[in-house]
Order: sequence, then C-alpha cells, then structure tokens
Amino acid sequence: MNSPVFEEIDPASDCGCPGCARLHRPAPPSSPTPGPAAHRVVIVAAASTALAASGAAPALAAPHTPARPGVPAGDEPQTPQGGKAPLHGPAGAPAAPAAPVKLPPISRTEIINRAKVWVAAQVPYSMYAYWSDGYRQDCSGFVSMAWHLPGNEWTGSLGQFADRITKEELQPGDILLFHNTADPEKGSHVVLFGGWTDYTRTYYLAYEQTRPTTRRQATPYPYWSNASSYLPYRYKGVTDGAAGAPAGSGGTEKDATAFPGADSFGPGANNADVTRLGRLLVTRGGARFYTSGPGPVWTDADRRATQAFQQAQGWTGADADGLPGPKTWALLITGTGKDIPPAGAPGPAKPTPPAMPRPPGKPTTPVPPAPPAAVPPFPGPGAFRPGANNAQVTQLGRQLVKKGFGRFYTSGPGPRWSEADRRAVEAFQLAQGWRGPAADGYPGPETWRRLFR
Repeated sequence: MNSPVFEEIDPASDCGCPGCARLHRPAPPSSPTPGPAAHRVVIVAAASTALAASGAAPALAAPHTPARPGVPAGDEPQTPQGGKAPLHGPAGAPAAPAAPVKLPPISRTEIINRAKVWVAAQVPYSMYAYWSDGYRQDCSGFVSMAWHLPGNEWTGSLGQFADRITKEELQPGDILLFHNTADPEKGSHVVLFGGWTDYTRTYYLAYEQTRPTTRRQATPYPYWSNASSYLPYRYKGVTDGAAGAPAGSGGTEKDATAFPGADSFGPGANNADVTRLGRLLVTRGGARFYTSGPGPVWTDADRRATQAFQQAQGWTGADADGLPGPKTWALLITGTGKDIPPAGAPGPAKPTPPAMPRPPGKPTTPVPPAPPAAVPPFPGPGAFRPGANNAQVTQLGRQLVKKGFGRFYTSGPGPRWSEADRRAVEAFQLAQGWRGPAADGYPGPETWRRLFR
C-alpha cells in the first residue's frame, strides 16, 4: 500500500463537552510510594513546581493555534512535557520497561494511521496523564505512540531513534523537532509530518499533540514560530514499502529507484510519484509541456510529456501511450535513453513501408490530411443534472471511458445521469488540477471542451 503524501485539510474541531473539559485538567501528582512509580511521581511533581516558580501556567495557557492557516501564532508553543518514562498500564501504574531490542519496523502508513487515532479521539493534552494505549499525552508522547516506541520519550531523546534528513527528503511519518537545550520547557516541541499540501512545499499537514487536544492542521514549514530551530528527522525503523526493510538498511536505494506501479499514474492519481515523474521529464526536455508544476495531481501535461519521452525512444503504439511503465521509469531514473527533442525537431526515423505498384498511366493524386475532429457544441449544464435522461449523457459517458475515466461504470454508460457519471467527470476535472467548485463532477463548457478536444 502506498503511503499518503498529500492529504485534504480537515482540521478537527475542539470538543467542549463537560467530559472532555474535565479531561483537559492535568491530574494532580499522587503521594509518593516506594518503588519506581514513586520516583517518577517525585520527578513530575518537581517539574510542576519548577514551572510554577518560573511563572508558566501550562494548564491555563491559550492554544497557540492560529485561527486559520497563514496567520502566524503570536506565542511560543505551550508544550511542557514529561521526561523519559516507561509505558503506563490501565491502572495508572508504570508498565515494566521493555528489554533492549532492535527498533521494530513500521510503515509510513501505519505511523499516520496511529496518529489519526488520537486525532479522532481528541486526546486532551497533558504532561501527567497517560492515554489508554499507555503513552503520555504530550507532544513527545504522541510521537512515541505514532512510531510505536517501547517507551515514552521526550524531545531531548527522540533524535536518538532517528536520522537527520533534509526538507526535500521529508515524507509522511517523519518529524520536525525543536529541542531547546538551554531551557527545554521553553519552546521545545515536536510534530509529525503528514505530507505537503501542494507542490510549492510551503505548507504541510502537521499531526501534533498540543493544547487543548490532538490536531492535524495545515502548518507553514517548518512551524509557526522558532522557524530556524525545527529540524527534520526520520525514524530509523521506518519502511518504504519493502517487506520489513528499514530505511538505511541496504534496501533504500532499491526502494528509491523501483517502479512504484502503474496505479501511481494516470487519470485521478495524486501522489509524490507523479511529482517525481514530472521533474524527471522536465530534466529530459519535457519542460515545454508544463505551464505550472509539475505537481502531485496527474494532468494531461504529464501524459503528453511521458508520451514525448517514449516516442523519443522510437516506441509506438501501446509502448507510447503516455503512461509510464517499468521501462519508461527505468530510463528516467537512470538518466539513460534519449531526451525529448525540442519542439519542431524531427522525430526518430520510422521504417518506410514498401511502395505499392501503381497502375500504368494513372497519375498520383495526393490525399489531403483529415481535418481535426471538431468539438461538439456544449449542450448546457441542464443536460447533466440528477434526473437528466438524454443522448448527451451517453455521449459524455462514452468520451469519459475513451479518455480512461471509465472505472466508475459497472454498466453503460447510458442516457440517464447517474452517480457514476458524476464521479467520472469529477475524476477528469481533478486530473486537470482543478479543485473546489471547479471539480464538482458536473461538466461545464471548459470541461466539455477539454474532454472532446
């Protein structure tokens, strides 16, 4: 299963019910008792006292989330956290520390799915409380949970489980970490990277544990504040699609160059592999096909650039259909094969078929080229609405099938407008890079023109 790279932005709302309001309050430290549990309680109580002495009031601090993306936060993140600690059992007693073992491998998809569980549950922020899965309800406990670490870490220790990477290497499941060594309780924070929101890579989807509850939100790279202090890291046990092969274990190079599969490309595709394909095509002479991007949404520009590259290799027919296969991908990744020729340059030589003998005395008449097919007139938006039943609906459906958007039809297409028609139109609109009302699944004049041109 391919891991997500781009996701829709759907920040969870805060819950103000009395039950959640009660959970938002940090639990008071219990009386110390002999044993490891007592030692931890004393540490937590001491940290709480130090915060009170410094004037910080984390339990009452306002959320540092801006009202909407694009408005920077005015305050530093109020994310005090506990130190390293074992997982906690359901009764609140520390679980037995796990024996030292190799870091368990985990896929990027599983990391994001684990994070989504806390987002859906709206886990209240707390540096004292532990959620039912045993992880502490602060920012570092949240990442420990998502990475499925054997214990609760903090921002000062998470880097030991990860490798530094660059912004360009960020993928879902990586983290952006700020550990303030001078004063760990001031500004230290960690968020889980969920994927870029668009090809400009200026905003990303951040999963984070902060006040009042777990959230996911479009966030400017690298963060709202302390922008120069956040560093990208990758968990050492993360896998990139290979069966149990951790990144950096020798399988990374193979994973990075392997063909991601035919499902990653074509109408409706939206992933990082499409972006990578486009950038490779640009370096091989395909820049003229793109007016913007390349981006993660498959468009006709990607198809035309791919087809031009395939034709540059001398391929024809199904081998030059504009959809990359293993051979196309291998040439692009390795930088081999022929580049796309400039516009107007002659294409590769094609074998000339043997001339048919002409009857004696009969002059040769040149055959004029066939005129391009005219786009049929747009019948109007009223022809494509729930309850519509006309020949234009059938014409539209057949053209969608011809263009490669027929996977939504179990029968037909037919004259009666159906949800299959709407979904097929929507997929075609998304393939043009359109969003919002421009990709509602109902054809307008421009959708019609592009579909039939």
